[in-house]
Amino acid sequence: MAEEVLLFGVWASPYSRRVELALKLKGVDYKYIEEDLTNKSPLLLKYNPIHKKIPVLVHNGKPIVESQVIQYIDEIWQGYPILPKDPYERAIARFWAKFIDDKCLPGAFKAYLGEEKEREKAVEETWEALKILEEELKEKRFFGGESIGMVDIVANAIAFWLGVFEEASGVKLLTREKFPKLTNWSHEFVSSIVVKECLPPREKLIAYFRNRFGGANASK
Repeated sequence: MAEEVLLFGVWASPYSRRVELALKLKGVDYKYIEEDLTNKSPLLLKYNPIHKKIPVLVHNGKPIVESQVIQYIDEIWQGYPILPKDPYERAIARFWAKFIDDKCLPGAFKAYLGEEKEREKAVEETWEALKILEEELKEKRFFGGESIGMVDIVANAIAFWLGVFEEASGVKLLTREKFPKLTNWSHEFVSSIVVKECLPPREKLIAYFRNRFGGANASK
């Protein structure tokens, strides 16, 4: 029986694009299924009945959801190494990936979409988290060294989406003056050919988030 790999995602979601990038780095053939989160498909609800979120990877009928997907991809398919082989380095990579998801992105999203009174605090908190990432990057080309790895993939929202959010809202978080190393890393990351294949059209994404931010502002 031929191997079946399905990916349920949303075109504008950095979380969906992470999984696509991991699959492309590994050279895995897959079928992408676009979801409408305002009208979730029966298949999405079947494969992720608890959280009902994307991304969901279905491998030969077995679903793997959200944060576990990239590690699963690295363990199942040979070829390009997404996580380091050394157990300690793997643990460190997982730590920084979790740091990005728990400390960087929630504050960034709140800075753009939160209540007006929350935004200034959210900007400061996000700057503090990005400062820690800046220090971790040091002089490395990518977080894992000379090639794109787990932490870079998880940080895709910082590399690409933050710039889109800034243009859509006018709120600036990642500037060269504050974060020169992260800025250089982001340019290096999005310039990769395989990464470019996994990024949504920038102008379309800016228009999409302008509508979202405009709606959020109008409701205040």
